[in-house]
Amino acid sequence: MGYDWGMNTIAQRELRNDVGRVLRRVEGGERLRITVDGRPVADLIPISTGRRTFVPREELEALLADAPLDRGFTDDLDAITGATIDEL
Repeated sequence: MGYDWGMNTIAQRELRNDVGRVLRRVEGGERLRITVDGRPVADLIPISTGRRTFVPREELEALLADAPLDRGFTDDLDAITGATIDEL
C-alpha cells in the first residue's frame, strides 16, 4: 500500500463537522489520512507551494524500498562513480 510518512488519521465525520480546522492543519503542513468506518479512503496533503530542495533521508529510503531503482540506472550510477564534473 505504501508509506504514510507519519500521517495522522481522522474520521470522515471529523472532516465534515470541522472542515475549516482540518484544512488549517493541512495548510500548516500536516498530512491527514481520512477514514470511513475505520477504513482509510483518502489522504489530505498540503499543496506544494514550491519545489522542494531537500528530501528527508527517511523519506528517500522509504521510496527506494517501495520502488527500487531500475537496474540500468544503477549500473549507470556505478559507471560514473568517481568521475569529475568535467567527465560527466
